Amino acid sequence: MSTKKYKSSGTPDKQEEKNSIGKEILSWIEVFVIAAAIAFVINNFLIANSVVPTGSMEPNIMTGARVFGSRLTYLNSDPQRGDVVIFHWPDDEKVYFVKRVIGLPGETVDIIQGQVYINGEPLDEPYLAEPMYPGEEPMHFEVPENAYFMMGDNRNYSADARYWDNTYVYKDKIIAKVGLKYWPFPIEKVR
Repeated sequence: MSTKKYKSSGTPDKQEEKNSIGKEILSWIEVFVIAAAIAFVINNFLIANSVVPTGSMEPNIMTGARVFGSRLTYLNSDPQRGDVVIFHWPDDEKVYFVKRVIGLPGETVDIIQGQVYINGEPLDEPYLAEPMYPGEEPMHFEVPENAYFMMGDNRNYSADARYWDNTYVYKDKIIAKVGLKYWPFPIEKVR
């Protein structure tokens, strides 16, 4: 049974109709505000979404792929060698990079004839699709405390820490650990 007020003509009251439309618009605005707030929290505190614009991580993450990373991973732990991470590029912190952690705080990283050595020991890198071209000169890096040395998986075509002006990525500049590649399909775990 309807409780609407009708004039003698049998039509709804104009004021009541305006109130009804106003309430409908207000309810839609409320839904959008709540959705925007949830998206803001998820995107700024839980996950990071990034595009890999170059072939520096191929074949593990192809050019143009989109990845999700967890912003919570390193709250109570430190990045580990082999983790793929999203971080602020040290040469321009407005730019996000996706690379693999190679050198940990306090370690030495040497690159000699296409082989990476950590503290003098050769690094096993099963994620590489092809060997690194031997360089003309050996490269030597000493990773500072609270910093990391990053390299792309496609070593022969990666503009990574070997060539940056500011070589090391400090922990507070690491945004997230990459977990999934979600575009293009199929969705895959990043290793």
